Amino acid sequence: MFDTLLDERRNSALTLTVYRDGERTDVERMFATHNVSVDHEPLSPAVPEPFVVIETDGEFVGALSLESLETLFEPPIHRPGDDERISAGYQMLFDALDETVFSALDRRQLLAVSREIEDRAERVSSGSLHVGFQTLSAFRPQIEVYRHLATETAVEIDIYAVPDWDPPEIEGLTYRPYPTDALERYWVLAYDGGTDREHACGLLAQEQSEGYDGFWTDDEAVVARIAATLEDTQATN
Repeated sequence: MFDTLLDERRNSALTLTVYRDGERTDVERMFATHNVSVDHEPLSPAVPEPFVVIETDGEFVGALSLESLETLFEPPIHRPGDDERISAGYQMLFDALDETVFSALDRRQLLAVSREIEDRAERVSSGSLHVGFQTLSAFRPQIEVYRHLATETAVEIDIYAVPDWDPPEIEGLTYRPYPTDALERYWVLAYDGGTDREHACGLLAQEQSEGYDGFWTDDEAVVARIAATLEDTQATN
């Protein structure tokens, strides 16, 4: 099911080339543990700040300042509806590293990506949001986030999880229990973009012994596949 989507993207090779002077940076050390090839080149005197070039399978994807890249490891976290939005720099990073499978991601990093997806749903205020929460007890701390989305927007929300807790009923939100505990390993979001399909986005991560392996995507077709895979879990219910 979800493994097929992950395996398809593991075949892509991501390379970061860091242009800087001096010793290896913390960002380079951290990316080296996340299934990413990291090279470095000297910084030209004409360039004032260190930067990073991102390539996938040898093709140019984008370039970011080294400072911007650091936000992946200290990501901004907020609740949809807050006045402070995720920074434009983090959204650029979300786009630049689209469909890259990272290894050893921690919960804070996945939560920041989840917040970006939830924020898009809140801004568009329509469409469908499918979320796999591993267990319903894991959903408990996020109830107010989803209560806001369900009651203050027209987004239709489906929550999938192993039923280990009885959550409260929330208008506009449907609980869909997983038929097997095997699906508890996956952290999943899929938002279809509502009236603006350019805002479609998704996240799929699999829990490992040390963190999570996963990717996020802005590709509408891939988001639809993630959502369909979640829906297929209900076929045996």
